[in-house]
Amino acid sequence: MIVFPAIDLKAGQVVRLAEGDMDRATVYGDNPAEQAKLFAGAGARHLHVVDLDGSFAGAARNREAVEQIVSAFPGHIQLGGGIRTREDVEGWFDAGVSRVVMGSAALKDPEFVKDMARAYPGGVVVAVDAKDGMVATEGWADVSDVPVIDLARRFEDAGVASLLFTDIGRDGLLKGVNIDATVDLARQVDIPVIASGGVKGLDDIHVLKLHENEGIEGVITGRALYDGRLDLATALAIGSGT
Repeated sequence: MIVFPAIDLKAGQVVRLAEGDMDRATVYGDNPAEQAKLFAGAGARHLHVVDLDGSFAGAARNREAVEQIVSAFPGHIQLGGGIRTREDVEGWFDAGVSRVVMGSAALKDPEFVKDMARAYPGGVVVAVDAKDGMVATEGWADVSDVPVIDLARRFEDAGVASLLFTDIGRDGLLKGVNIDATVDLARQVDIPVIASGGVKGLDDIHVLKLHENEGIEGVITGRALYDGRLDLATALAIGSGT
């Protein structure tokens, strides 16, 4: 199981939001590339990066910071935030990103996302962001009337690499991962699921690892790392089974 340390970008700074609210951002640093190096030094080989400004704007807003992270991090980078067009996708792959994450586009133009998944096998992740079981988009500012499972099933047999499932009500609040909802989603679809939102400590990593064979591919953790509640090297060891 992959443990993805997260770098969320707002105006070039490393931040974490509470429940996806841009007005509730905690700044953890102003050097994203250096943060990426620290995660690599702890043993991380995968990194989850989000252009938060891009999520709301619908277009890249932290390209320079992302490019610096790509140069600094020796492993695989998964990037989300404002990726809505073929040019966005192609541009990020050309820049060295390993996988792109699309959420708003997945709801509004699923055929486009499927086309990108076919064009870049293993390179497209669909973000399934949930608020009370419904899909949220536009940086979580809008909540749709589409149930999470319905959106997820649209992409079965489409060639997407994974589903990134986030419980918005827990994100950045250290409440613990919504294990039940995450595992339930993994059981109902044939696409690997990445858990996100609310990781508070090693217990979350341990429990998700127990469900790896049910389709849990990985887990994203941010604030717990930055607040010192979660040791990355230990989490990575649990995820790899060592």
